[in-house]
Amino acid sequence: MGTLFVVGTPIGNLQDITLRALQTLKDVDTVAAEDTRHSKKLLAHFGIQKPLISFHKFSHDASTSYILSELAKGKTIAYVVDAGTPNVSDPGSFLVQKAIEAGVKVIPIPGVSAVTTLLSVAGILTDHFRFIGFFPRKKGRKTLLEEIKNSQEPVVFFESPYRIVKTLQELQKIENIYVVVGRELTKTFETIYRGTIVQVLPQITQQQKGEFTVIIQPQSVD
Repeated sequence: MGTLFVVGTPIGNLQDITLRALQTLKDVDTVAAEDTRHSKKLLAHFGIQKPLISFHKFSHDASTSYILSELAKGKTIAYVVDAGTPNVSDPGSFLVQKAIEAGVKVIPIPGVSAVTTLLSVAGILTDHFRFIGFFPRKKGRKTLLEEIKNSQEPVVFFESPYRIVKTLQELQKIENIYVVVGRELTKTFETIYRGTIVQVLPQITQQQKGEFTVIIQPQSVD
């Protein structure tokens, strides 16, 4: 039986890739990628040429079967996502679960995560926090807003540039809420906003590109 490596990749700045990740990508037989076009560019940047398998939420059933069959032949495969550590708001957990059930050895190759990147510079206590992935578009949105209001720990989530203003406006209904918003983390135009939502919201526009990572500190701030 082969080995499945779950490899963390940069979330923006390519220099954030680890030496161990590079060596793993060089050594494996195949790379399973969320977006093969994106991963091909990453590999090319570091002079790595490997066969690529597409693995995303619309193909994970068929792709998992193929990957498991290759692992059963003794092949080594690295699973990567477009940016960051796999299985944080992506379908890779399905692959890992099936690999473990099949008796495949699964090895983590740790790397960058937008969650821990922003938490490290948030300036708030983060001994405990709740991560909810992408903020829901519709279903469960009102319930989650109420849960955040009553939370006793920071809440971390991802949001798209198309909905960030709307989400912050709805969160503004929570009195004096403190937020930390990271945009384009580790990239050239990285921006981190800190303050009450009343202070932060005017600085964010609908035209800003890139995914956002948001930390909510529900308790009132002085």
